[in-house]
Amino acid sequence: MQEVTVIAPPRIDNVVQLSDKRQLAYAEYGEANGAPVFLFHGLPGSRLSWGYIPDNPFPSGLRIIAPDRPGYGRSDPKPGRTLLDWADDIAALTDVLEIETFAVVGVSGGGPGALACAWKMPQRLTSVGVVSCPAPTSAPAVFEGMSKTNRFFMKLAWHLPWLSTLNVRLLASVIRRNPARYINTMKYKMHDVDKAILARPEIEDMLIKDFTEALSGGAQGMVSDMSANHGRPWDFPLDKIKIKVLLWFCGLDLSVPPAMGRYLSNTIPNCEATFVPDAGHLWILVHLKEVLCSVRSTPGCSSASRFKNP
Repeated sequence: MQEVTVIAPPRIDNVVQLSDKRQLAYAEYGEANGAPVFLFHGLPGSRLSWGYIPDNPFPSGLRIIAPDRPGYGRSDPKPGRTLLDWADDIAALTDVLEIETFAVVGVSGGGPGALACAWKMPQRLTSVGVVSCPAPTSAPAVFEGMSKTNRFFMKLAWHLPWLSTLNVRLLASVIRRNPARYINTMKYKMHDVDKAILARPEIEDMLIKDFTEALSGGAQGMVSDMSANHGRPWDFPLDKIKIKVLLWFCGLDLSVPPAMGRYLSNTIPNCEATFVPDAGHLWILVHLKEVLCSVRSTPGCSSASRFKNP
């Protein structure tokens, strides 16, 4: 396995033990006394992914806490976990860290877990943001504009979960053996705007290191994510979320297309949706600072550019 190095090393890289004896890993970035923001990685991804992003994506005034979901990185797996199970893990982590109120931001495969937190504990959240978040697989018309590959994987998880598990385990083994080769194969399902971002050596290096860390303990994190996000109905009602949610979707995203954003923005009662017209799935890798500034306003932050859906 490739040695993992971090461009912006976390201030803290630690694990806590939960009530069921599982270990939950997390990393902290930014300022120790800053406003706490929990940042959820994608599928696959790890707590260290944010430190690999070039050009320091962390605004001043924030304490960024980035956990590994179960089965990723240094977090123990929890087979069969649901989205609300993840919300419970976050509540437990905040209790250990003695944090009463906080913001959450979920990126791509981390978005559904952020929405679960929004429903489960709105009284504790200062703000919620999700970027390129998939919609429930069973929702109507959400696959419009999605690549055939992603559509296949999501529908397989919904209709044939046992086969999806085998497929995801095989995919994880392929990524672990040669993450660089896998990243190169990702290009065929991307729009040109994403290919241009991926062509930057520092971005490719970031993804190689992140995938290496994410899958260091095996495939269970990916298996659980595919099942919780795409293989069953979500275990909370989107239309009952009480807190305001900020949504970002990209017009040229072939992995999580704008159709999913339209469904979520039409279903979540109190939300503000931003559709970035000429961007793809990797947009967040160069705009994370803007998203964090918008989700949690801090001195010296400029607001993210907002493009409304016509």
